[in-house]
Amino acid sequence: MWLANGLFCKVMNGLPRHQEIVAAILGDDHARVLTVLIGFGEIFIALWIWSGRFRVACGWLQIFLVMKMNLMEQFLVPDLLLWGKWNFLWALAFSIVVWWAFVRKETSQC
Repeated sequence: MWLANGLFCKVMNGLPRHQEIVAAILGDDHARVLTVLIGFGEIFIALWIWSGRFRVACGWLQIFLVMKMNLMEQFLVPDLLLWGKWNFLWALAFSIVVWWAFVRKETSQC
């Protein structure tokens, strides 16, 4: 997910809607540069996942970023979201899966 969204959707501008969201929230002037930087951040997260290091921190960061991003978009640009108001449910489901895969296993062994 992170690699596809970061590389194809943002860095390569495969889905211009992502840049439109950035422009609507942060302004048109630097929307392309900021979208590419966000894309590289997402690629970094994909590499971090593949490394298998610091799994709990990686999981919590993913949950934080996905929920924060979706809450911001829900209030600032709901018309640009793929599933509109329902986009938040996808973010919540994704966060639950991430928690299950990265956080639950590590923290339940106390």
